[in-house]
Amino acid sequence: MLTSRRRLLRMIGGSGALLGASAVGLTQCDTMPSSAIAPWTEPGHDRQDVRERALAHALLAPNPHNLQPWIADLRDKDAITLLWDASRTLPETDPYGRQILIGFGTFIELLDIALRQRGYRADITLLPEGMPGPDADVSALPAQPVARIKIAKDKTISPDPLFNAIPARRSCKEPYDLDKPLLPSHEADLRASHIDTTISLNIAKDGPLPDRLRNLTRDAMALEMQTPRMLKESIDLTRVGAEEIAVNPDGIDLHGPMFWWLKRFGIMTREKAMQPGTMAYQGGIDYALGWAGATPSFGWIATEGNSRAQQIAAGRAYVRLNLRATAQGVAMHPVSQLLQEYPEMSELQQQFRTAVGAKPGTTIQMLFRLGYADQSAPSPRRPLDSIIRT
Repeated sequence: MLTSRRRLLRMIGGSGALLGASAVGLTQCDTMPSSAIAPWTEPGHDRQDVRERALAHALLAPNPHNLQPWIADLRDKDAITLLWDASRTLPETDPYGRQILIGFGTFIELLDIALRQRGYRADITLLPEGMPGPDADVSALPAQPVARIKIAKDKTISPDPLFNAIPARRSCKEPYDLDKPLLPSHEADLRASHIDTTISLNIAKDGPLPDRLRNLTRDAMALEMQTPRMLKESIDLTRVGAEEIAVNPDGIDLHGPMFWWLKRFGIMTREKAMQPGTMAYQGGIDYALGWAGATPSFGWIATEGNSRAQQIAAGRAYVRLNLRATAQGVAMHPVSQLLQEYPEMSELQQQFRTAVGAKPGTTIQMLFRLGYADQSAPSPRRPLDSIIRT
């Protein structure tokens, strides 16, 4: 950490502007706003409506680019209509809305788990008014409800043992210990916890495949960052510094002393992050390639086909694995780049499918890192009231 601070001072403080800054001062600026991570602490404790208490847990679900596209309409008694915020899509990297619907699946699964904890049954009807097929443009999808969920008290309902892992769940974006592949006991536990028999679970931790996947993952990340319209979509959703995060507690958060100083001295700007050769641009690439390479084991889940319901089911299966990994002390992080459906990625995507032996007609819905690392901090979340309609 001290080395990083000294490097930072050399980069932006050579003229004397920062020479008087102490290491203590650097560490105290630009911490994560407490309001942005407040939803992770005792979710729903201040709510009387059981639906809102459950939604407070569902809000913590992993989702693409941390868009949090969910709207929960509570105007019908004892029911939740789950809608899609049309302003929260990824038209470049997720042109068919597949990843966003996976994010709805993670939300629905956490909602179901939280309702079970309080003795409620959730009768879930997916896509009650239909939805355009998997090849439809993402802009056409938010017009229809994603799910209608009726709830009822049920004495036969048993709590789900994964409930307590919800507030501790993370998508750990840190480098993992390359000398420590996934332990056999943890692999067996993940496989046992994967209860959806319509979705295949695969884990690569031995032999040449993990190294091949590391290379493909790095190549896909580099390609995305070197394709201007893809890079811009991510940069537009990046919140740099505590002030931006507090105003928009969503998207990709960058905070801490280094980013505070880089932003203050005009080194970290959206414009410079788009310009090859700048520190902001190269720093983003180095960061991403660093965690991509520091991955000892990979997992992926796949469906036979690619219906909208299967996409949602994949999200439900993924988050259950994420919760189980959390309970085990296993770090887990989705890697979406290789699966994104834009033309420039098609060649690498086919190489990936060949490497893992994917059969024709099979859709790999999620690829994720597995390993061991110090757990990362929680990602920002919007306030619960921002997604509720009453």
